[in-house]
Amino acid sequence: MELHLFNNADELSAGAAKWIAGCISAALEKQDRYTLVLSGGSTPKKLHMLLAASPYKEQIDWRRLHIFWGDERAVPLDDVRNNARMAFDTLLDQVPIPRNQVHIINTVLDPESAADEYERVLRRYFDETGSTFDLVLLGMGDDGHTLSLFPGKPVVHEERKWVAAYFLREQNMFRITLTAPVVNRAHKVAFLVSGTGKANALKQVIEGDFRPDTYPSQLIDPADGEVHWFLDRDAAAMLQ
Repeated sequence: MELHLFNNADELSAGAAKWIAGCISAALEKQDRYTLVLSGGSTPKKLHMLLAASPYKEQIDWRRLHIFWGDERAVPLDDVRNNARMAFDTLLDQVPIPRNQVHIINTVLDPESAADEYERVLRRYFDETGSTFDLVLLGMGDDGHTLSLFPGKPVVHEERKWVAAYFLREQNMFRITLTAPVVNRAHKVAFLVSGTGKANALKQVIEGDFRPDTYPSQLIDPADGEVHWFLDRDAAAMLQ
């Protein structure tokens, strides 16, 4: 695990953008494509807009990227709550990624069918026993959740499925999410966490006892990969 500490959210986004662009360029010197998992939430918006602008718009070989999502709300693509919609608005419509290399979670389907379809997409891309994504971008909620792995939910204990759907009563909606097993086969995982509201959960996730039912972000620990935490000083305020 490596911590990257920044003074504020803007510096965090700038540092993450530089790091991501470097990871992509280095990997594409040795391989034909790069698989990137995007996340929802407010923090990635700043990151997306940086990646869609100079110098990264020109530096990154977008035509060799394949885009996936970590989770999705079961709402239509034109709904402002849809994670893919946010990514198109802030990044994907601004850069030359071939549309057939952008793999959204199909929320036109019912949630269970959408999860099953997305799992089939992933299993066509990745070997059953090998590694999966080159880079997974994640956020963390002030309750310690990541993806749609919320505290106390059965999906936290999923060991077989790569994608799961369930009804999140607290939000009165279905969520569709990657599970820990598929993320933990990624080459790199990067958490982007900012704000004082995240400080207590972050301390527990990084320095506390292993309690994934309470702090599901603790589940993300790639066996053969790297975990990077991009933090601003407010989020990191309680860390030793």
